[in-house]
Amino acid sequence: MTTGWTPRPPDAGHPQGEHLPELDVPPPGRQRRWTVLLRLLLLLPQLIVTALLGIAAFFVTIAGWFAALVLGRLPDGVARFLGGFLAYETRVAASAMLLVDRYPPFSFEAPGHPVRIELRPGPLNRAAVLFRLVLMIPAMIVTGLLQYGWGAVCWVFWLITLVLGRMPAPVFGAVAAVARFRMRYQAYAMMLTSAYPKRLFGDAGAADAPTAGPGPVSGTRPLLLAAPAKALVVLLLVLGILVACASPTVQVQVRDDDRFEGVETAAIRTR
Repeated sequence: MTTGWTPRPPDAGHPQGEHLPELDVPPPGRQRRWTVLLRLLLLLPQLIVTALLGIAAFFVTIAGWFAALVLGRLPDGVARFLGGFLAYETRVAASAMLLVDRYPPFSFEAPGHPVRIELRPGPLNRAAVLFRLVLMIPAMIVTGLLQYGWGAVCWVFWLITLVLGRMPAPVFGAVAAVARFRMRYQAYAMMLTSAYPKRLFGDAGAADAPTAGPGPVSGTRPLLLAAPAKALVVLLLVLGILVACASPTVQVQVRDDDRFEGVETAAIRTR
């Protein structure tokens, strides 16, 4: 189903539920500098709404996990809510990551918005559902590292886009790869697909990639990354590892400093 939730039949020769979720984002184009400058401020209401809906989605996912263990699939209502939330959250994330200069509506359904995802929920393997928390750990680690890395350099991407009025192609490709992998991980965690997140470094080629169908021209189906974009993805992973390794070290140093300050203060008082 393509959000807004238009059912799509499974392709012949491919079992339903095994298709990777797809992300459609328009190719990089001109962006209004004032919206780039104030992007996070403009999106603040959206971020609050997605945070609140995320709490609801968490509990719905838990309910869906129990239902999937019994039924071997997500109930339609659960899949519809989680899929709608994922589509909405992905539109907000794409705007925050400067992939599009189009304000997302406060709605699960957004037929006219250029950022779209395609989901094909189907039968789920009960064993994979039972051990979903364990199976998703590698993808969760990669997603976390990518987000750490993006968070470390997002201000650089923001400054480049602000100055140029557009996002350069290598930066767009790397950021789109992060957004797509993140969306695929969320879809897997929510049991909206049985396909494990993959293809972080883009698709092999246009020949074996699905077409986006009617709608806006897509810059991410297929997602073809040139060498500079792939190098940026690697850089984000490396930065993510460095940030993840540095964070506990910083906490330990702060605690040790506090402890030393307390000892020094006590020593001064005894004098």
